[in-house]
Amino acid sequence: MSITSAPATGDVLYDCKDGIGHIQFNRPQQRNALTFEMYTALADICASVPADGSVRVLVLSGAGGKAFAAGTDISQFRDFKGAEDGLAYEKRMEEILGKIEACIVPTIAALSGACTGGGAAIAACCDLRIASQDLKFGFPIARTLGNCLSAASLAKLVSLIGPAKVTEMIFLSRLLDAEESKQISLVSEIFPSHDAVVARALDMAADICRLAPLTLRVTKELLRRVRLDGAGAHDHDMVALAYGSADFREGLESFLAKRPPQWRGR
Repeated sequence: MSITSAPATGDVLYDCKDGIGHIQFNRPQQRNALTFEMYTALADICASVPADGSVRVLVLSGAGGKAFAAGTDISQFRDFKGAEDGLAYEKRMEEILGKIEACIVPTIAALSGACTGGGAAIAACCDLRIASQDLKFGFPIARTLGNCLSAASLAKLVSLIGPAKVTEMIFLSRLLDAEESKQISLVSEIFPSHDAVVARALDMAADICRLAPLTLRVTKELLRRVRLDGAGAHDHDMVALAYGSADFREGLESFLAKRPPQWRGR
């Protein structure tokens, strides 16, 4: 199956082949700095993944090899007049990042070069992150715009790397390199180049395509709920989805018959 979709500007490219959707930020001359239209396009792709199993995983990367995404394009803020514009922006960003995190299939961020501001927030919402050795991750807002992150964005970062590291990163306006990011489990693997990290992300995606999609979908959603609501998070609908599925019956029968399962995502 092959699908190609992109907004009119071509700043976000999307294609899907063999169950792997690949989203690419495509403003390499601007280090893939994100416009509001790019954020919306990304959120729309994540929110519209079909539940029929035709898309099993999404890979996110940046074009050009110099940046995953170097934050929001600063020109987008020129029309801001004051507090109300900032409140509306952060509310919209929470909605967009929420759609990325709530995407029904696993997401893999293939990070290289600059991954800052909004780009870092997007990467934090992905399920898996791998990086090239030139990664620079962070939120240098205390030495650039003088704005702030919302409580929701800070909570997500704290859940990934802890409050002390978040405080250090923002208070010192310091970017984390690849080795430090791996040490704190922000990324799981490091590769020598942009091409290598994208190739590995696609290999990981192919591995995911061979696994039970409902197991991954349920686990992903429950991890999101546990982060928000703790161990008492509601899980009945997700448990019922897994155990009531044809895939669970297929997994049981294939295991007993000693044959590979044929997952359908339903």
